[in-house]
Amino acid sequence: MTYLLALDQGTSSSRSIVFNADGQIVAQAQLELPQIYPQPGWVEHDPMEIWRTQLATAKEALHKARITAREVRALGITNQRETTVLWNRKTGLPIHHAIVWQDRRAEPACAKLREDGWADKIQEKTGLLIDAYFSGTKLQWLLDHVPGAREQAERGELAFGTVDSWLMWQLTQGRVHVTDVSNASRTMLFNIRKNDWDDELLALLRIPRAVLPAVNPSSTHFGDTTAELLGGSIPIGGVAGDQQSALFGQACFKAGMAKNTYGTGCFMLMHTGNVFQTSRNGLLTTSAAQPNPKTAYALEGSVFVGGAVVQWLRDGLQAIQNSGEVQALAESVPDSGGVMMVPAFTGLGAPYWQPDARGTITGLTRGTTIAHIARAALESIAYQSAALLQAMSRDAVAAGAAPVSELRVDGGACVNNLLMQFQADLLGIPVIRPVITETTALGAAYLAGLSTGVFRDTEALAELWRAERRFMPTQSQARAAERMAQWEHAVRQAALPATTA
Repeated sequence: MTYLLALDQGTSSSRSIVFNADGQIVAQAQLELPQIYPQPGWVEHDPMEIWRTQLATAKEALHKARITAREVRALGITNQRETTVLWNRKTGLPIHHAIVWQDRRAEPACAKLREDGWADKIQEKTGLLIDAYFSGTKLQWLLDHVPGAREQAERGELAFGTVDSWLMWQLTQGRVHVTDVSNASRTMLFNIRKNDWDDELLALLRIPRAVLPAVNPSSTHFGDTTAELLGGSIPIGGVAGDQQSALFGQACFKAGMAKNTYGTGCFMLMHTGNVFQTSRNGLLTTSAAQPNPKTAYALEGSVFVGGAVVQWLRDGLQAIQNSGEVQALAESVPDSGGVMMVPAFTGLGAPYWQPDARGTITGLTRGTTIAHIARAALESIAYQSAALLQAMSRDAVAAGAAPVSELRVDGGACVNNLLMQFQADLLGIPVIRPVITETTALGAAYLAGLSTGVFRDTEALAELWRAERRFMPTQSQARAAERMAQWEHAVRQAALPATTA
């Protein structure tokens, strides 16, 4: 048997999955990753905990699969994107906690960039809108606020990386400082038209080039793991940011194919081939996972709070004891009873881009129960995703392409049938759940398998994709439009400036 090991380092957990050459799961292991909240709007991780949990799950997955490292053809990495790590090259130790993608501390720096007129230039080079979401201003903050960091960086003593780079540094014990194009494209420092770091943007944010990793295609030989870590050296053959990896794992290789991942946040991507398409509807242009040096692009929309709203029901409201209970609670009422929830806990992402918006629950009456709020919370995930797909389809039509005709779904919350059916009803197109919903890890395994000859080409990968269930729309377009109008009204209320006493 041929095996591939995928490391899936996410926002809330580290996982490792062993796949066979048919893309089937052989074994997996997972550990929760603690979240650190130093103050409102700030979110951090301990980079050493990221490494510890990821290594532990890799060992456990191999043990569960009853195989050794020598039986693994290649290792693939997929990771939470934009999360920023800065470490000392000599010691290999971080100089600060990792600043997580959800963190908003760099918003003042972003506001200044917008005020200074950089929005169009940055979008033209990077495909991104100026936002604290991306790594560049997080790195700038670290260099400005950690004592001595900027001087060390300029002397070449520090290394910056997104989580993939951090893991590869650890896996190779400092021999490799590298990333792939999909992760680099999320830094706001990378010119995705040229596939290279952009000197003008580096100068703008005062980022020394010496701290940056080399950038490779997503499917190539990145390096080899140190033998003693996993009981044998394994080639690292594929790397992609989690959402581009999921697009790849969903076999969305052609322009017009789209997927939505329902995780902590929700992330919708539509492949646009080799066309750099600038969105006019609040979406981002990003590098897709590139199996070779040729450029490939996607349009992307991000919902900051997706499955995290269920965690809030559990931990904040204590309405449920575990996340799996939410569907039964929501189904205990026929609808949300007019309750609308906008979970803008850290602002609103695409297509709204309103960092100051805050969460709201509207439509409460004396008859509202916790079940109505739970249903509204679940529905908020679908509403936000529907707004993304509508923006995506408008961009596609403007570019002379057809609107999205089906949506492939994955991620933890896609197992919720109530949510998926509501999603299909809002969109008016089929929502398709694959047999293997761990498509983020699967994409990393596919990329690693391509570079090592396990798979012939992407056509061979497309033949492995299988649908498990198709959710077909059951309500009229008029009713869907009415629901979306109610949602947009609720969003406007969430974005209203707070009044002061």
